[in-house]
Formats: sequence, C-alpha cells, structure tokens
Amino acid sequence: MAAGVAGKAAPALEVPPQHEQISHTKLSVDDEWNLQQERMYKMHRGHESMHVEMILIFLCILIIAQIVLVQWRKRHGRSYNLVTLLQMWVVPLYFTIKLYWWRFLSMWGLFSLITSYILFRATRKPLSGRTPRLVYKWFLLIYKLSYAFGVVGYLAIIFTMCGLHLFFKIKARDSMDFGIVSLFYGLYYGIMGRDFAEICSDYMASTIGFYSVSGMPTRSLSDSICAVCGQKIIVELDEEGLIENTYQLSCSHVWERSHILYGQILDWLRYLVAWQPMVIGIVQGINYSLGLE
Repeated sequence: MAAGVAGKAAPALEVPPQHEQISHTKLSVDDEWNLQQERMYKMHRGHESMHVEMILIFLCILIIAQIVLVQWRKRHGRSYNLVTLLQMWVVPLYFTIKLYWWRFLSMWGLFSLITSYILFRATRKPLSGRTPRLVYKWFLLIYKLSYAFGVVGYLAIIFTMCGLHLFFKIKARDSMDFGIVSLFYGLYYGIMGRDFAEICSDYMASTIGFYSVSGMPTRSLSDSICAVCGQKIIVELDEEGLIENTYQLSCSHVWERSHILYGQILDWLRYLVAWQPMVIGIVQGINYSLGLE
C-alpha cells in the first residue's frame, strides 16, 4: 500500500486589477497629459465629418465678426473703443477668478484702483492744474513698465527656443512660461494704459478748452505753453530732458508726451482679449444647438 503524504497548498497570490495599480501610481505631468489626450482621441474617434462642420462654422463666424468689427470701428470709432476697453477690463477678471490666477488678479486690482483714481481726477470740472502732469506721470510709468515686461518676455522666449536656458540650468517649460507671461503682461497693460491715456487726454482737452465737439476751440495759447497742462515749457524741442521730452504738434503747439514706439503693435491684442472669447462663445452656442461635439 502506497503511502501518500498530503502537503499544504501554497496560498494564491492576489493580483490587483490594472486600474487599481494605475490609480495608486503617481503619474508625472507629461504622462497625465498623454493619458488625457488618449482619452480625448478615443472619445472623438469617428467624428471626422462633425469636426469639419465645426471648423467651417468657426471660420464663417470669424470672418463675419471681423467684417462687423471693422465696419463698427470705421463708422462709430468712439463707441467701439469704449466697448472694447470695457471688455478688455472685465474679460480677464472672469478667467482669473475661474482659473485662480491670483498673481494676475492682484496686479489687475492695483492697476484698476490707481487708474480709476486718475480717470476720476481727469474728468473733474474745473480741472486742477496738477492733474495733467499727474496723468502724464502715471501713464508714462505704465508705458515704461509694460515696455520692459514685453522686451524681457520676448527675450526669454527667444533664449528658450535657442536652448540658452540650459546654461542657467532652467527647465524649458519654466523658461517658456516666464517669457509668455511677461510678454502678455507687457502687451496687456501697455494697450490698457494707452487707451485710458487717450480717454483722459480727451476729457482734459475738452475741459481746458482746446477741443470741442463742434470743432471750434474756445481757447488759444502761445507756442511756449504746454497744450496739456497750460504751464510754461521747460525743455526745448531740440533738448533731451531727464524725465520728459517736448514734442511739437501739427498745429505748431508743443506737447510733452512719451514717444510710444510700439503702440500700433498692441492693436491685435485688443481683438484677442476683448472679442475672441465672444466669438468662441457664439461658435460654442451654435455647435450646441446643432448637436455637434
């Protein structure tokens, strides 16, 4: 009779499901981004014709909006500038609160507070003799700061694209983020300062009497008097001032102002910040009504 020895069976190893392993594994930023892209690709697989319709709708709305905005600016430039400035002032506030961009929100709040006070002083009647110089000083400071931020941001982007960030042991993503943020700050506050400066100068010129709606000014002054503040010119036309330079207008009067070199370059940001979100919102509404995803 054969004798058998009964041995104890080894315990079975329990292998956790794959999704549990992934859930307990800490993914890197790049892996998480790739995973999201893969999920998005699987979700929209087979929707090629629908995507073509969405692209055509977007292009049509973009062209129509561009035509409408150009005609509005040409026929009613004052209302267009006011509405655009209001949108540029309010639209970033919505995104900063929604995305928790507290750094931009703090800078936006400081700029809005001081600019509101400057605008209040510029619209008072009678106009104080110190107000024009106060307005000039503030927007000159905004111009210089925005110009510096723009140049630094642009150079940071160029250095990152050329690989020079490696000499300072800085990651490419951090260097590029710094450049883009600095460039945006410079462009955004540059165009905001320019638009508010134009509003303040129009109000002050109308109050002083050098401008009227009918086109006939109520005051005139000699060539040696500043056309903004009404004070005597200190720096001559051909001299270089320490803080302010003197410029001559087409009417032979002189005006102390900053020479904004890149003013026209900022116009594209006006459309990007103020009107592009509205265009995208209209496109999203049309796509939702037609059942496009």
